[in-house]
Amino acid sequence: MTTRRSFLKTSAAAGAMTSLPMLWTKSAHAQAANDRKTVASIGVGGSRGRYSRGGSIAMSASRLGQTIAVCDVDDLHTAEFNKKFDGQLNMYRDYRDLFDNEKPDIVTIGTPDHWHVPIALHALRSGADVYCEKPLTLTIDEGIQVRKVVEQTGRIFQVGTQQRSENNLRFLQAIAIVKSGKLGNKVNAFAAIGGAPTGGPFKTTDAPADLDWDLWLGPAPKVDYCVERRKMFRWFFEYSGGKMTDWGAHHIDIAQWAMGQDETGPVKVSGTGKLPPIIPDDFDWSGFLNGEVTLPNHHNTATEFGIDLEFENGSVLHVTNHYKREEGKIDFGNGILFEGENGRMFVNRGKLQGKVIDKMTDADKQELDEAVATLYKGRKPGNHMKNFFECVEDRKDQPISDVVTHHRTMTSCHLCNINLMLGRDLKWDPAKETFIDDDQAVALMARKSREVALTPTGV
Repeated sequence: MTTRRSFLKTSAAAGAMTSLPMLWTKSAHAQAANDRKTVASIGVGGSRGRYSRGGSIAMSASRLGQTIAVCDVDDLHTAEFNKKFDGQLNMYRDYRDLFDNEKPDIVTIGTPDHWHVPIALHALRSGADVYCEKPLTLTIDEGIQVRKVVEQTGRIFQVGTQQRSENNLRFLQAIAIVKSGKLGNKVNAFAAIGGAPTGGPFKTTDAPADLDWDLWLGPAPKVDYCVERRKMFRWFFEYSGGKMTDWGAHHIDIAQWAMGQDETGPVKVSGTGKLPPIIPDDFDWSGFLNGEVTLPNHHNTATEFGIDLEFENGSVLHVTNHYKREEGKIDFGNGILFEGENGRMFVNRGKLQGKVIDKMTDADKQELDEAVATLYKGRKPGNHMKNFFECVEDRKDQPISDVVTHHRTMTSCHLCNINLMLGRDLKWDPAKETFIDDDQAVALMARKSREVALTPTGV
């Protein structure tokens, strides 16, 4: 795991970083003096990026707390975000400098996926509560680590899987219905999450002068600057896990919760899929992810897949890029189909449908509302960030998207990807959290962190 001690050497990138000004404004600190929780936002995105969730969650937090600082490896994005606060925030390029100089109550993390856990661990140990975008982890081992540190520090941690709170409560209703037994005692699920695009070869160029590319890469292997890597990082295993950890973090999460598997996990993983043709047979995935082996500068995550996650009770969660049955009556590219001996039900962000829904009486609807309230720990659902702030304020329990269950979701996502990488069925022990009799798979549970050439700026 990346720590300050692992950042051993200086580089030109570090020298460039020292030119970034720090703004210590009276206004920012005056704002922090009121009763609202102070917030620092790390990874906010902007006009040179593609994904805007980091900025979105940062703004959501600012409406409930008092933002005092912003940090991004791109100075332009830092300045663009600060402009929304009339330039009154303290600005940083290196998150470690932020923690050296600030003591925020809350930290939001919206960086690319490979930076989530290193920054989250630092924030937790600094005493901050954390809201981190999904997917939380890059590896299974990262999930084990962050779960342990949340437990040790007692901090509040919310993962940005907003389907647990929002979307007109459709997913919560679906979960409640499955748990009620209305579909049957044994329910299987079929989740379609889309496939990654293909692309490449991509050109490398010089990085913008006001972007620290070495810091953007962070613990990932060293490569030359490439616009596609930056903007489309989800389709590179070095930084993310393709659609499996993108939409899988949402739909696998909901399916496992409904099936009662959200605090444990599968015992077997099987299936097949397609990886881009640039990946040779018997490829050394461990060497690649550890920065010892290279691939051409193309997208490299799975484009098609059909993976079965089998649980101890015999139920199965089928994860695919597109689900279609031979009879053609069931065909969808995004959503979850739950099916039991008494019927089936479909849910995605736009609809919840099935005979079990059509036949509901007013009494059934009232019972469903009560079940949803129970699922949501007695709090009012509908706003994911508000749920986080409520838990920060009263500290009675963890938020609705807690680290324990999200780690189990991400473990299933990573298991699917490891199955695709190795091209074979895998046996998993969810209690010991390791593969059974498969050293090659075990080696893919973690990866080495690069020693980033960086000198902290200080003040």
